[in-house]
Amino acid sequence: MKIMAVALTLAATLGPIAPVGRLGDLTDLAVRRVQIADLVAAAKFGTTQPIDDPAREQVVLDGVRAKAVALDLDPENATRFFRAQIEANKSVQRGLHERWTAHPGEAPSKRPDLATEVRPVLDRLTTDLLAELKDTEQVRRPSIRCEVHAEIAERSAVVRHRLDRLHADALAEAMTTVCQ
Repeated sequence: MKIMAVALTLAATLGPIAPVGRLGDLTDLAVRRVQIADLVAAAKFGTTQPIDDPAREQVVLDGVRAKAVALDLDPENATRFFRAQIEANKSVQRGLHERWTAHPGEAPSKRPDLATEVRPVLDRLTTDLLAELKDTEQVRRPSIRCEVHAEIAERSAVVRHRLDRLHADALAEAMTTVCQ
């Protein structure tokens, strides 16, 4: 609570909070990506598919790097941002797998297909996130202003999307590199 009060006070002293809207859009996309982790977890639960898939992660990051260059985005920053998205997604998967193992009655009854149902959604989100990274490039420069606006956007998203602790923590992880 104290952090939020300080953030709001700082935001008020930093001038108009219009950039929060821009970071709000980016944050909302990160929320959607964190929520998709539920489907990835459901697809993998009870199978031999591991949560950690370095080969697949590298394919995603290589694609992000190439698309970032095409968008005239810093490929290292874009890759760092997407690495955080991937790690946040895996945190949700681990948390859900632990929950479902401890409480089998909560496990999903349907296993979505990763290739045909889940990855196309993730691919669209990647494109949208890259576009937002480009659109917010100036807002996201390292500064206290960016940190405050990112914190407000993140906290606001947790409330608006009614994220539970697992997903809120994953969103925090996903947003760690937004101002770099």
